[in-house]
Amino acid sequence: MLNLITDVPGLKVGNAHDETVLSGVTAVIFDEPAIASLAIHGGAPGVRDTALLDPEMTVERVDALVLSGGSAFGLDAPGGVQAALRAAGRGFPVGSVKIPIVPGAILFDLLNGGDKNWPRMSPYWELGYAAAEAVATDFAIGSAGAGFGATTANLRGGLGSASSRTAGGFTVGALVAANAIGSATIGTGPHFWAAPYEQNSEFGGLGWPAQIEAADLDLVIKGAAAPKPENTTIAIVATDAELTKGGARRLAVMAHDGMGRALRPSHAAMDGDLIFTAATGKARKTPDARDHIEIGQAAADCLARAIARAVFAAAPALKVPDAKKAWRELFFNRGVSDRQ
Repeated sequence: MLNLITDVPGLKVGNAHDETVLSGVTAVIFDEPAIASLAIHGGAPGVRDTALLDPEMTVERVDALVLSGGSAFGLDAPGGVQAALRAAGRGFPVGSVKIPIVPGAILFDLLNGGDKNWPRMSPYWELGYAAAEAVATDFAIGSAGAGFGATTANLRGGLGSASSRTAGGFTVGALVAANAIGSATIGTGPHFWAAPYEQNSEFGGLGWPAQIEAADLDLVIKGAAAPKPENTTIAIVATDAELTKGGARRLAVMAHDGMGRALRPSHAAMDGDLIFTAATGKARKTPDARDHIEIGQAAADCLARAIARAVFAAAPALKVPDAKKAWRELFFNRGVSDRQ
């Protein structure tokens, strides 16, 4: 187990970023088309081709899912992934034509200090193509892919991932680009809200602080005086269980609990918080009622852990004046392990 979403058999992940733009793209490509759905609980989402993921819609399976920076410009990224898949002969067959099915979602990172004065075309189509070309089972987290330019209310955000196995024998994994309006850490200290769910000191092993003060519960958000839709945490949760589209939708709803466990606040009107879900079916068995509940619980726990790992692993933005500090810039010298 790599403690990555790729521990779920049947998928790979690729990252691409642009250091000058300070933004990037992450693509999840399935070995075979996978059942997929989503749940949007934030008030300001940006999405492409997601209507087909509703349970009543005809197309049941997707070839890939894409997370991108760039706000609405980043909606070009699924086109690049789609082109790479088309070149590989992938896609939904319609007569003699194959159309790769590639829904995607974006986060807002346009004001993070990177140079967004690109010429005629945004870089996101090319970044999507590059991410699709880079897919592997092992991939970078922290300042990588769609999380390359992400921030939270008080620290740099990033790309995070985590995985687990259920007692019923199913594998569950989460992948997240954490660009939250709120904070993943408690007050001004190094401790993570997701601490109770941590495994094997994956984000420092600090646990809870000795005491949570009243001030630690104060509202801390981006643009505190006049918050704007400059945020969004976007995620993908996957399992090797055999699910229907309705089952995948319910899994997405349950997985949103992980955002509430790891970020304070989440699901705000100025967030586009959303979760895609995918079922590869590689376990070759259908979960029973208890399995469904356990898979949903594991998905929420994995997502909470992935969010904390994203912030913990983020690198300093050394080339950006006045950039938000990375967690490790402020807290690593307290003796916290570098283990990720």
